[in-house]
Amino acid sequence: MAADPAPAPGTQAAQSWTSGAKDLVLTALGTSRVWATMARGIFNEIYWPAVDQPQVKDFGFLVAGPGWWQEVKRVDRYTLSTPEPGLMLPTIVHTSASQAYRLTLRPVVDPGHDALLIDYELAGAGVRLYPLLAPHLGVSQVTPEPQWGTLGADNTAWAEEDLALFASDGARFLCLLAQPGFTRAGAGYVGDTDGWTDFSRNGTMTLTYGEAGPGVVALTGELAAGSGRLTLGFGDSQDTARAAAQASLDAGYDATAAAFTQGWRAWMAGLTLPSLTGPRLLAAPPGLGDALRESAVVLRTHADHTVDGAYVAGLAIPWGDYANDPGGYHMVWCRDGGETALALAAAGHADDAASALGYLVGKQNLDGSWPRCFYVSRVPAAFDPQAAVQLDEVAFPLLLAGKLAELGGPLPEGTDNAIIKAAGYLARNGPVSGQDVDRWEENPGASPFTIGLEIVAMLVAASRLTGPDQALARALADNWNERLEEFTYVSGDEVDQAFGTDGHYVRIGRPGGGRVALANQPPGTRPVDAAALVGLEFGYLPRLGLRDPADKRITDTLAIVEAMLAADTPSGRAYHRYDVDGYGEWLDGTGWPVRKFGIGRPWPLLAGERGHLDLMSGGDASVQLRAMLAMRGRGGLLPEQVWDSGQLPWQDLRPGQPTGSAMPLAWAHSELIKLAVAVAAGKPVELLDLVSSRYHAAVPASQAWFWRDAAPVIALPAGRSLVVADPRSFTLHYGFNDWNPVTISERDAQPLGLGLFGVTLTPADLAGQASLQFVRRYPDGGWEPATRHDVTLGTPGPATLRLSETHVSRLAAAGRQQDR
Repeated sequence: MAADPAPAPGTQAAQSWTSGAKDLVLTALGTSRVWATMARGIFNEIYWPAVDQPQVKDFGFLVAGPGWWQEVKRVDRYTLSTPEPGLMLPTIVHTSASQAYRLTLRPVVDPGHDALLIDYELAGAGVRLYPLLAPHLGVSQVTPEPQWGTLGADNTAWAEEDLALFASDGARFLCLLAQPGFTRAGAGYVGDTDGWTDFSRNGTMTLTYGEAGPGVVALTGELAAGSGRLTLGFGDSQDTARAAAQASLDAGYDATAAAFTQGWRAWMAGLTLPSLTGPRLLAAPPGLGDALRESAVVLRTHADHTVDGAYVAGLAIPWGDYANDPGGYHMVWCRDGGETALALAAAGHADDAASALGYLVGKQNLDGSWPRCFYVSRVPAAFDPQAAVQLDEVAFPLLLAGKLAELGGPLPEGTDNAIIKAAGYLARNGPVSGQDVDRWEENPGASPFTIGLEIVAMLVAASRLTGPDQALARALADNWNERLEEFTYVSGDEVDQAFGTDGHYVRIGRPGGGRVALANQPPGTRPVDAAALVGLEFGYLPRLGLRDPADKRITDTLAIVEAMLAADTPSGRAYHRYDVDGYGEWLDGTGWPVRKFGIGRPWPLLAGERGHLDLMSGGDASVQLRAMLAMRGRGGLLPEQVWDSGQLPWQDLRPGQPTGSAMPLAWAHSELIKLAVAVAAGKPVELLDLVSSRYHAAVPASQAWFWRDAAPVIALPAGRSLVVADPRSFTLHYGFNDWNPVTISERDAQPLGLGLFGVTLTPADLAGQASLQFVRRYPDGGWEPATRHDVTLGTPGPATLRLSETHVSRLAAAGRQQDR
């Protein structure tokens, strides 16, 4: 050891991550298992040995001269450049307005070793460079929130006699080496004896403790020369971490950068991005081609290197500087992973999309569903696979399979079996489930986005099924399609009166026009009527080929969205997820984790969804493309949200620019690629031929209407069959016209296919009757809890949700008043 251990402070500093807004994300295509993120010209979270396991909080630099010192990230005066679009081999140059120095950093993730290599050069009279490294070693896994503070707060850091720097949590190790080396180095406790605190108190480096921890620790060193190389290696022992660092140091920057470049250029050679010279892209915004290439690389960067096809949603922890969340967005969601895979397929890499599908196939639950999300790594505490199943995430892998099948490539092994299982789950639980939540993971109910995906999924499944299973899958798809408005559309309420529309699609449909308990709101916030909440979910109906974009229900809803959700910023127009969204910074710019509520900000990906509607209506989507490009960060990354209030420089919040939530968001990059490809092709990436040929964007008249507990048929149109369906066998005890004794009868349910049982009452069975009453008895002799169910017979057509007369007007007015 170089010196004595640092004294333990009376109170440890709180551990956290860093802001979710990044400049760049870097990885190499090789055997390396390292992912690095950058912001403010330094390194933020560095991941190893998997894309879901961050091990470093940040890795920055101090510059010191005679009588002064500065931390370069706080100076925040730097340039960032790459040699070509998509080749994330950056050069970062830090300068200062008050001091004469120039720090140049050239980092590269080593393709052949678990290491990050940095070539550095510091120019200036009498200046010295000091790396600051804050380890956050540990296993990211499901952890109860009260225990988050302990994560990464048990690390030990030390300096060896040769001034090699190490940190560990006992199972994972990192090693920082320098060439030509350090003149002095030390370990300390953050906020007490670490390098930054030392400089802030003493104006220079005075502490060289040889060891610190366990606790929240940091490493500091004084580099021996103004130019040289640093390398950060990782391993499951001190020796392997040092070996990785040393091997990368020995290889040198030029050879390592050449290998990095070769790997990425080979992958980029497989891209088939849209031509920017076609008639549909004559108004393409400048820089679109480069942005698409960069977005494709960003998506590929989110893939694990050991587990083939595992794509995380974002290499960021939302508002990580306010929290110590072990999950963040560096986990896999079927929805986000499916969006990524569709974009990669559209960009020419159907091979990567197939790998993503193969990974999801392997993660499917036995009942045919998928978990809400999951870690890539086999962590001791995984998510409950039965918890929080979302029907859109069950449908997304089937949409992806249908797209890949249309592209003509082979599907991964096990895909057909996964499709059959998923179709069975959707048949038993769709189109609406009391446990299912919307795509924002906030509320249960009927979402146009989710039901639309389920319909497509059932048609994809039907193309792989046979016999009764195939017939049932198509019949369910047709009936759910015909009843979409029953679940998700309202008409004539106060919102429509306010905006002069006949009706509109809601964000979440509730039976009978019920109320929605809003998430991310202050305590005591009352539920809101379903019709008061609008979003862009309905945009997927024409995008999937289920409704005509000129359908007045679509155009009316779009008019309301423009009035209530659109936000004009200096970067262009973006859209809020829904009115009264609370997932965003508060008024003072502090992050959502501070209060667990805030003000939802505009999402650039929703500008992409709006652009798809323009495209399908024959309009100009270049407006949205231009806005998405303008909302990117310094390194070309797309954020989750952009700021839409007055400038708050001390929070780094500027109108139209990324907030601290999360950047990059893979979904946003996927949306940019898919919109550009859709413009070039003239149709959305998600629009499958088997859907458009069946529906032609028109509402079908399904012959069979399916009654389920979660989606009961209240009124049956004339000439249709009614199928009372249940996952369990049962006997239907039924009668007509308010249990007229002479009409009472019983029928045993028969297998329908896909694990469902049902009793079918044909138009002949129902002829001449005004209403149906029924109740189910199960094989054990027990009756269902309900004493009766009623269906009105012979109605003109599908009903829509109707709402009370007292809701919405207040919220509609509030939506217009908000600066959105």
